[in-house]
Amino acid sequence: MDIGVMVLAAGKGSRLEPMSGALPKPLMPLGGRSLLEWNLVWVAASGVRRVWINVHHRGEAIEAALGSGVGLGVEIRYSREPELLGTAGGWRAVAGEHRGSWLVLYGDNAMRFDLHRFLAAHRAGGAAATIALFDPSRHANTGAAGGRAALAPDGRVSRFVEDAPSGDGLELVNAGAYALEPQVAEEIGPGFADFGRDVLPALAARGRVRGHVLEAGGFCLGVDTPERFAVAERLLSRAEVVP
Repeated sequence: MDIGVMVLAAGKGSRLEPMSGALPKPLMPLGGRSLLEWNLVWVAASGVRRVWINVHHRGEAIEAALGSGVGLGVEIRYSREPELLGTAGGWRAVAGEHRGSWLVLYGDNAMRFDLHRFLAAHRAGGAAATIALFDPSRHANTGAAGGRAALAPDGRVSRFVEDAPSGDGLELVNAGAYALEPQVAEEIGPGFADFGRDVLPALAARGRVRGHVLEAGGFCLGVDTPERFAVAERLLSRAEVVP
């Protein structure tokens, strides 16, 4: 698969600290593997061979755990952030290292959907960015916590709002997976920048973002709190989601 892939893993995960202790959130074990391994195994199975991971909080522990990535079927390149750059700023820091489209994944989510279908939809749509979206009423999830989007009939995201309340007409939820063209990096200033708050709403307002709703059977397990982590473990133990 000829695409740059970045897995975001630099955040502190403070809301999960009652469970994680000193362990970085991306290394929390779920269903027998760390959250980062969930992402790396997934992209490797889809044909990805090179992945960038940004690190900050306990970054040395992440690097020690994953190493070069050879055991997971990928080559890992680490982007070390002395100061947090945010989700968008972290990607901007490495965007010049691959020519062409990028796939950016939130490393503290455990999700599964058809990546080939997602990227094909992105390329067919011709947008600068395509975001994966799930419907909380149809797709397994641990509690809708991401940004919410409304889709126009042609598949464009007509509105994107981070932390929007349910019932605001924005029922589709950001799954934390983006297909991005290189020009999106030009929209991101130096320093800290967040996709959900700084980048996606501005791009959507100019008609440059499309949405892709997960297929049946796709799921997104956000595990940013102990309560959501418990829901994820329960879904896995009951085989309501299949890794």
